[in-house]
Amino acid sequence: MRRFAGETPIGRKRRARKMARLLADTHPDAHCELDFSTPLELAVATILSAQTTDVRVNQVTPRLFAKYRSAADYAAADRAEMEELLRPTGFFRAKTNSLIRLGQQLEEQHGGVLPRKLEELVALPGIGRKTANVILGNAFGVPGITVDTHFRRLANRFGWVDETDEVKIEFLVADLIEKRDWTMLSHRVIFHGRRVCHARKPACGACTLAALCPSYGTGPTEAVPAAKLLKGPRARDLAAAAGVDPQLVPAAAVLAPEEP
Repeated sequence: MRRFAGETPIGRKRRARKMARLLADTHPDAHCELDFSTPLELAVATILSAQTTDVRVNQVTPRLFAKYRSAADYAAADRAEMEELLRPTGFFRAKTNSLIRLGQQLEEQHGGVLPRKLEELVALPGIGRKTANVILGNAFGVPGITVDTHFRRLANRFGWVDETDEVKIEFLVADLIEKRDWTMLSHRVIFHGRRVCHARKPACGACTLAALCPSYGTGPTEAVPAAKLLKGPRARDLAAAAGVDPQLVPAAAVLAPEEP
């Protein structure tokens, strides 16, 4: 960490909360990018999102959700038919197995209804803490921190944690940020990771968090090269929010695919 080396725990908490507020201003469009209308659909979509993109999952789920509407439907599914539907998501055999077993266990232990407690969710096939927190926060309104690849990377870059274990990161960040903000913080950090703070070359010179980030300088700090790294439909808005001329953002960047 190049800056904030002598930061106290209370100083880190104050800085983290300032960064969280800036993220809220920077990404007002942050949301769960998996399409769903019921808690069960979100659980299924989140299981399917492993090793693929949300976009790909959303292409597959309309047909899946039309065919399988309840836990009982998944429990009684024809394996070959479901595998064919899930093939585009990759690892389709393992995912089919998880969904059938999920339906069976929900029927046998929970009356066909997805439970609302983390400890019960993580006991279900295909659901770990990350998936459980996605379900709790977005389907049931229970605050949860979702530590995916982007969140893990940015929490370390931001100097909030110095840790690789996802569960430890979850608890460390939970101690920094107010509970009511956990679910939306997860979405905002993920959006920032996909659109601004890229893994290989972050857009440091076009980032609203620059003054508070100990990793500033990991990517280009000059406005022109940094602006060219911004991605997504709001790329020019992101540049403007960071005090950079939006016209420096190429038109192609607005249409460029974000990091998965």
